[in-house]
Amino acid sequence: MDIVVKAQAGDREAFIQLMRELESPLYRTARSILKQEEDCADALQETMLNAFKSIHSLREPAFFKTWVFRILINECNKMLKKKARSVPYGELPDVPTVSADYEKIDLWEAVSHLEEGQRIVIVLHYFQDMPLSQVGEVLDISAEAVKTRLHRARKKLQHFFSNPSRNGAEAR
Repeated sequence: MDIVVKAQAGDREAFIQLMRELESPLYRTARSILKQEEDCADALQETMLNAFKSIHSLREPAFFKTWVFRILINECNKMLKKKARSVPYGELPDVPTVSADYEKIDLWEAVSHLEEGQRIVIVLHYFQDMPLSQVGEVLDISAEAVKTRLHRARKKLQHFFSNPSRNGAEAR
């Protein structure tokens, strides 16, 4: 908490340290929303810049993490809207990452096939360890709505893993 107060007071090193601690979870969250490496880097850069510029507006240092994730999600949504208005000339297929942990790959694959509202609650709650109330704050929805989305997402994930063909279209 002291480090957030230092960052609010203008300590650049404190802000950098806070961002380093959140960089990986922020990136994973951006990746789950945007699905493109280049877009994730842009979203992270814009998020960090916006957070730095407006850290003085953070009222409660205890909610720094929630506040930064809210900025990231807003930035990702802004990028998605901008992309939706443009017509892509051609897109390259996603290159699968090589990992020894195949269960995580399967889980990420399954989560990536969920609709955005369900995918983001799974990512924030399970991958970023946010409590339901905090997920609700980040997404600006009630804790009950978070529970509903999690329930529906878990049912779809369960279906995904019980389907022997693991067809991505089934998870939607």
